[in-house]
Order: sequence, then structure tokens, then C-alpha cells
Amino acid sequence: MSITRERLEENQVAIYFVAVVVAALAAYFVPGTTWLESAINPALAFMLFVTFLQVPVAELGKAFSRFKFLGVLLLTNFVVIPCIVGFLVQFLPGDPMLRLGVLLVLLTPCVDYVVTFSHLGRADARLLLAATPILLIVQMIALPVYLSALLGENAASLIQAGPFLHAFVWLIAIPLALAIAAHFWAKTSHIGEKTSAALGLLPVPATAFVLFVVVASVLPQLGSAIGAAMTVLPVYVAFAVLAPIAGWLVGRMLGLVPTEGRAIAFSASTRNSLVVLPLALAVPGAALVLPAVIVTQILVELLSELVYVRVMPLLGRSLEASKAAQT
Repeated sequence: MSITRERLEENQVAIYFVAVVVAALAAYFVPGTTWLESAINPALAFMLFVTFLQVPVAELGKAFSRFKFLGVLLLTNFVVIPCIVGFLVQFLPGDPMLRLGVLLVLLTPCVDYVVTFSHLGRADARLLLAATPILLIVQMIALPVYLSALLGENAASLIQAGPFLHAFVWLIAIPLALAIAAHFWAKTSHIGEKTSAALGLLPVPATAFVLFVVVASVLPQLGSAIGAAMTVLPVYVAFAVLAPIAGWLVGRMLGLVPTEGRAIAFSASTRNSLVVLPLALAVPGAALVLPAVIVTQILVELLSELVYVRVMPLLGRSLEASKAAQT
């Protein structure tokens, strides 16, 4: 099973792109794929469940005990990155719906495939994995605050508390509780252990399925929103360049070791677009612009990860080599 899981993780980028291409073809050739929109939330909940299942309960305690790493992770994602995003959105038109879509996706750090991407990029993926529940909880609390601050009065008519509460319950609390229960079941039952091992193969397929569902359900609805997608594209490209650099520099300035610094860089640059899409769809009048804006970010990010997994291992390599020579 470990070989199969490793192969899935090593080939995850190709798997995700195949899922997106197949979804695009389905959206073009198969009529009525918009019904898949109703499957987004259940698919997301399952994806997060199998992701949380990869976090040993002991590792959750480890994440809380590594105060320095956790502090830098939170500082980067909830102070440094919002400053970068606040700067970049100034280059967008004043359309509040357009800006809302960009803010929704760029203000939320990824909690799923960032772990395997960071592993491929020789970062401390296990430490980042252990911190994913913390990141998800903090972003759901902080996101409404940031949206109100950056959108001003326009935010009041666009942001509703209901979708955030729904997302917290169904995408955080329930999957995390089920994952913890599954851990205890695996420790006390042979069947539970086998079941947990089988579920351990599913994070990459589950994420690919979510990508398929999102793209297949959203593409037919884009229509005139293609213009909005092209408008936000330069902002996403700029973010893809600036965010990992900022994450790496913050980690190095605050004394993290290279593997931890790479993890910060991956977290800073990889966003939670799949999880925030249901929040976007709940916004009144979001049927066209917001899905187009978010799907555009997904595609830019997947392409960027191809670069990250090759460039990130080079960061701090000389420092690691000098330390190895000293030992």
C-alpha cells in the first residue's frame, strides 16, 4: 500500500491535470453537468476527512508544541500574505464581486494537496500536515474580518454568516471529529486499522475528484465571465511569484531551518480555492463571476506547483550542505 500511496503522491500533478482536462471535456461534450455543483460540498467534506486522517493525533500535539514554526506559519498566512493581497487587489477594477472572488481565494491557505506538494519540494510536510486543522479553523475565523476590512461597506451586502457557519461545521468540525474517531478505532480494532490504511490511499484521488466536480459543474456556467477570468489572471501570476518568496524570507529571517522554511513558502503560495468555492457560490449574484475567478486561480496554481516542486528544493541547499559537512 505504501508503494501505491507514494506513486499517487509522486504523480499527483499529472493526476490533477488529467482530472481537469476530463472535466473540461465532459463540460463541453456532455449536456447538463451543472448538476454536479450539488456534489461539491460532500466531495470536499470527504476530501478533508481523508486529509485529516493522515494527521496522527500525536502529530497534532507536535504542531502545537512547535511554537516557532506555528507562529511563523500563522504570521505568514494571516499577516504577510494579506498585506500582499491587499496591495495586488488595488490593480483590479472596482467591481466588488470581482475583488471578492480574488480575496476569497488568496486569503485562505490550502489544507489539502499543499502537503504532498511540499513533500515533493523537500519541505517538512509532516509538520505542515499536522498544522492543517489549525490553518483551516483560523482562516474561517479571520476571513470575514479581512473581507470587511478590504472591501469596506460593499462587504456588508455580500458576506453572510450562514455559509461560514455551514462550512465550519461540515468542512472542519465533522471531518476532523470523524478522523480522530477513526484514529482511535484503528488503535483498538484490526478492522479499523485495515480501514484506516485503505483510506490512506485516497487523499490524491479524492482531491482529483473534487477538481473534476468543480470544473465540470462550473465551466458551462462561465459564459460572459471569461472576461473576469482574464482580468484577474495577472494578479494570480504576480501572487504566484511573490507569495513563495515572501514565505521563504519570513521563515529565514525568523530562524527556521530550510525544510521548515520551504513548508512556509509552500503554504504561503498554495491557496484553499476548492474549500472556498462553496462560500463563493452562496454569495448572491455569484453564479457567473466568482466561480470563473476561483477556477482561474486553481489552474494558475497547478501550473505554478510544477515550478515550485523543482525550485523549492534549491532553497537553503547550501546551508544544508554546510551543516552536513560540519557533522
